[in-house]
Amino acid sequence: MKQSTQTDLISIRDVAARLPKFINKVPNIISGLKQAYIRTPNTPAGLGLAFERAVKRNPYGDALLFEDQRYSYQELNEWANQIAHYYLSKGIKKSDVIAVIIENRSELIATVIALAKMGVTSALVNTAQTGKVLTHSINLVKPIAVIVGEECRQAVDDVRQDLNVKADHFYWFADQATRENTGIAPANYVNLAEIITPFPTFNVATTHSVKGKDGLFYIYTSGTTGLPKAVIFTNSRWTLAYGTYGHILNLHEDDVMYVTLPLYHATGMVVCWCGVIAGSAALAIRRKYSTTAFWNDVRKYKASAIGYVGELCRYLMDAPPSANDRAHRVTKMIGNGMRPNIWSKFKDRFGIEEVLELYASSEGNVGFSNIFNFDNTVGFSPTPYAIIQFDKEKNAAVHDAKGRCIKVNKGEVGLLIGKITNRSPFDGYTDEKNNQSVIMKDVFKKGDSYFITGDLVRDIGFRHAQFVDRLGDTFRWKGENVSTTEVENICSEYPKISEAVVYGVEIPNTNGRAGMAAITLHEGAELTDEDLSEMVTLFQKDLPAYAVPVFLRVQEVVETTGTFKYQKNKLKEQSYDPGKTSDRLLVLLPGHSAYCDISPEIFSNIEAYKYRF
Repeated sequence: MKQSTQTDLISIRDVAARLPKFINKVPNIISGLKQAYIRTPNTPAGLGLAFERAVKRNPYGDALLFEDQRYSYQELNEWANQIAHYYLSKGIKKSDVIAVIIENRSELIATVIALAKMGVTSALVNTAQTGKVLTHSINLVKPIAVIVGEECRQAVDDVRQDLNVKADHFYWFADQATRENTGIAPANYVNLAEIITPFPTFNVATTHSVKGKDGLFYIYTSGTTGLPKAVIFTNSRWTLAYGTYGHILNLHEDDVMYVTLPLYHATGMVVCWCGVIAGSAALAIRRKYSTTAFWNDVRKYKASAIGYVGELCRYLMDAPPSANDRAHRVTKMIGNGMRPNIWSKFKDRFGIEEVLELYASSEGNVGFSNIFNFDNTVGFSPTPYAIIQFDKEKNAAVHDAKGRCIKVNKGEVGLLIGKITNRSPFDGYTDEKNNQSVIMKDVFKKGDSYFITGDLVRDIGFRHAQFVDRLGDTFRWKGENVSTTEVENICSEYPKISEAVVYGVEIPNTNGRAGMAAITLHEGAELTDEDLSEMVTLFQKDLPAYAVPVFLRVQEVVETTGTFKYQKNKLKEQSYDPGKTSDRLLVLLPGHSAYCDISPEIFSNIEAYKYRF
């Protein structure tokens, strides 16, 4: 991220200058904040309740648009009710967990609403997962059932014998508009679209018994090490997002939010959709992001708002300018990761008036939102937090003579921590050991507790911050968190590799960091052309596409510190530059199926952004 300038720093005067445009949002924001904060863990709350209220406000208005499918709020509600009534008849109840593995399409939305009305937690499994990672993710949350779309069925079938789910509790949706044609289920699956048809369409009674403390989603995060962790996302936390982000977005019944982000992540499923529900607006979804189809879809659905991550914005900016760049009615966007070097360019090119950049994490308790529409900031936070001095070399917070942490000054970078209170609790992971590792105690005074975000941010004043970088063994690529330990484990399974060290490296003009693995080979082993192809096949089979290493570095020995920690800082600094090391360097170029050596020409082309990673 670029260094802070004086124009980035925000004062009370700057905020006052923004107030005239902010005033018209105030009534909606106040309404949202009441719903967000006037609640207790035992108050009825959550997605199911909010959706039913949206149905009452706008029963015949569009709720969901997908491809050529269109569902009003009433139609979508009736569909969800049939699913809920069916599962209630099977004895499934509040606090049960069901794993949901469906790509972005109508069946996913209807299923999530249905389970939310019951108080059943939807485990939103990453649809790119396969093999051991998929097995781990499903078994981790102890689901009572699995609901899978045909597009993901093969991945489930490959590991089905390893899943701790009863054989008759696997449910299936055909990969089509199942309200029109339920399809024929494969052996050993229950056709959910077909079996719900005789069930009633009226609201289930359970919606009003779902409390804030009850689980709504399990969202998977790579955390800092190891296999994916399941983060519990409660109905209370959803209501907080709904009351803040949802109402700040200020959508109305004639608005349409276009979302191509994967709905197994909180940005799409929670942040974007809760803004739609708050305004009784329409959600338009696409199965997977496409640069060429993006603005055509925006026009097709008459979208007025879009959901984004930084990588998506870069892809759109990379596309050739077109006379249609402003031929749409989009004025608002909500998401995270907009790069400062394209922020104003993106707004100017596409006619965007409001970039509601935000900061949040699936497991965290602190959030920022760009409610005053400043550039180059994750926005303002009403939640209690601190930005503390951090020594990156020692990988530890800086303490004063009394052993307390020290806050940074305005304009400085530090570690963001969120204060744990009754109003900003830390819901945590499924594994208590993981919880303890991210909580810091006695930070400023004895007895206080803070959640460690693992993110470095810059304090730019008036409770605003800029995101700078992420600590630890996780990096972001393609808008996803990549766990280095997970990738290291998969790399090490290749027969010729004895050890792998994975880290992220920056490629000019891209978002986040691309994966690079420094590998050592078994004694006497050499990588052949066949290996360079087979490694890609193995990695793509066992890892999501975004986690497959873009670069490889073949080392004789892995350098470690005196405490046997990998020398990642040196590896990151040398990156994939053949001028900085004599080690063999390899790259998986876009569209290729095998690694190739990085020649001076290829390195120069990467630096010149001639490959679209």
